[in-house]
Amino acid sequence: MSEQRTRPIGYGIWLIVASVVGWFAAFQLTIEKFVVLQNPEAALSCDISPLIQCGKNLESWQGSVFGFPNPILGLTGWMAPLVIGVAVLAGARFPRWFWAIFGAGITFAFGFVCWLISQSIYELVVLCPWCMVTWAVTIPTFFATMLHLTRNGTFTRNEKVQERAGSLMAWVPLAAIVAYAIIIAMAQLKGIDFIGEMIRIIF
Repeated sequence: MSEQRTRPIGYGIWLIVASVVGWFAAFQLTIEKFVVLQNPEAALSCDISPLIQCGKNLESWQGSVFGFPNPILGLTGWMAPLVIGVAVLAGARFPRWFWAIFGAGITFAFGFVCWLISQSIYELVVLCPWCMVTWAVTIPTFFATMLHLTRNGTFTRNEKVQERAGSLMAWVPLAAIVAYAIIIAMAQLKGIDFIGEMIRIIF
């Protein structure tokens, strides 16, 4: 199922949606970071409870692991999927090397998010609301991208494998839900009662 024969409209739409949501989350975290820099004692809008907050994440070394606030990565990084999503919908075709580079970037983002998840749960023992929004769109974007790069011939020329990858696209939402459930279970086991906290906050 080569990209030349199949126009990945659904994938393009998802890239746009995920990019907008991810960029907005990064923007909100950037604003909160500015607030912290101006006034370290300020109450942040994302600090909902001791267990659900972003202040602790932003002030930790994990929040600036590359020497600058992590949200800056989101502000710049989400531009690539957005541009590619728009290009795909416009009918653009990219060579295998281009998709390979894009796949490497998405894989790095996924790996970084997995690391941040582990740090939030096991080291900081908090769940950052805007961080979770980023996780929520990065995870399915990774799954969808890996399948897309398989079905469009980037990873393999085997047409049966490509067709199988194309059919598995419909299972990306379920795979993402399972991943979310695993994260919640990890938090619960660590003692972060995410579900209980959300019920208490809502009601």
